[in-house]
Amino acid sequence: MFTNQIMDDVPVPVSPASERFLDQIRLFMRSRNMAWATEKTYVSWIRRYILFHDKRHPKDMGAAEIETYLAYLANQRGVSPGTQAVALNALVFLYKRFMQREVGQLQYPPARGKRRVPVVFSHAEAMAVIEHLDGVYWLMSTLMYGAGLRVMECCYLRVKDIDFGMNELVVRDGKGGRDRRTILPVQSVDGLKKQIEKARLLHEQDVIDGCGEVWMPYALSRKYPKAASDLAWQFIFPSQSIAEDPQQRGVFRRHHIHPRSLQKAVKRAIAQAGIHKHANCHTLRHSFATRLLESGYDLRTIQELLGHSDIATTEIYTHVLNKGGRGVRSPVDRVV
Repeated sequence: MFTNQIMDDVPVPVSPASERFLDQIRLFMRSRNMAWATEKTYVSWIRRYILFHDKRHPKDMGAAEIETYLAYLANQRGVSPGTQAVALNALVFLYKRFMQREVGQLQYPPARGKRRVPVVFSHAEAMAVIEHLDGVYWLMSTLMYGAGLRVMECCYLRVKDIDFGMNELVVRDGKGGRDRRTILPVQSVDGLKKQIEKARLLHEQDVIDGCGEVWMPYALSRKYPKAASDLAWQFIFPSQSIAEDPQQRGVFRRHHIHPRSLQKAVKRAIAQAGIHKHANCHTLRHSFATRLLESGYDLRTIQELLGHSDIATTEIYTHVLNKGGRGVRSPVDRVV
């Protein structure tokens, strides 16, 4: 079925001849194979920085203007430390990488924020959420909880990423552009095999209809011209609709299921399960990490399975366990 659905996780086309400043930044980032999500984020912050300084060109600004903007984010906007750090990274990239100008040691007030422990489901709650889902949403939520996948990592899975023989799956181009291997839940094996068969049949029909070539990242379609129509490269969770490729007008493809549909389904399931935590799809990933810690797995192993670049990010899960120094029994529960 052909629709007006948009492949909004595919980079927008930019003319190599464009003289627009932000377009030049986009082209520079693409020449370095930077992730589309990073490109969108950095360009957005650079645009805000320019607008904040009354549309002055960055070449006419420098460290003082960066410091003023970062101070504004902390003091007037009240952003979190993480948000301020992303803005800083975008502006340092702009000057140091793109414009090849050093900005020196910046002095600015850091954003104030509270370190919050992640919301986590108990095992019973996680299973209750999963049991209130069916079809592809049941399978995808099983992978988020059983393999620690992020929402987009789950949507991006292609047939070739599943290794039934080794009982593992490969996350390609995860957060930070890193690949990693993680466990394949036994509970998901039968469902995945059936889902891959459904994807195969759908792909065969798409080939007949003339829209059987899937979108390929990083110009892989030129390197492997036949791969786009190969089953191995098809998304395991394909969209129900055909979308126009924003990079090639008039070319229609079947993309993956949209993450918003999965997020909405999980939100409904949480409500139906009677769980009143501020939870979402990512809570299933948090719960995966917590269960592994409870089972005695070391932090390094969990870090690798989650794809964290810094073990400090993984260590936050130790704060949600009732173990060690926090394993204190309330006096009201004491048996006399």
